[in-house]
Amino acid sequence: ETWSEDHPHSELTGAIIAAAIRVQKALGPGVLEDAYKACLAHALRLDGYKALREVRLDITWEGLCIPNAYIMDLVGEDKVLVEAKTVERLVDVHYAQVNSYLRFSGLELALLLNFRTWPLKDGGIRRVIRSNT
Repeated sequence: ETWSEDHPHSELTGAIIAAAIRVQKALGPGVLEDAYKACLAHALRLDGYKALREVRLDITWEGLCIPNAYIMDLVGEDKVLVEAKTVERLVDVHYAQVNSYLRFSGLELALLLNFRTWPLKDGGIRRVIRSNT
């Protein structure tokens, strides 16, 4: 994927990616997903960003509210969803999960990070923009 300065929240996504790369280099491969997520949130806070972990998300349908239906891994600056994985490869279900989170949260942009990809920049970073469908 090509990164350009003209996508939404480019400065924030750049900071998140830089922090994720720092975390992966420091921890190395084979660490559990939760450790990467905790360290990424900490790194973002050290860099001066608001980073909330395990953000609960309600969904509503035809008047029914389902509280805490989802738990988003991390939200940076109330603008960018970050979903972290440690999987062999990202598959359709990961993208579907992120798209559901974007739709129900109202956020427009997510970073899907696969910390198992070493180094992270070689295919472990995917930007997902909320679709209108």
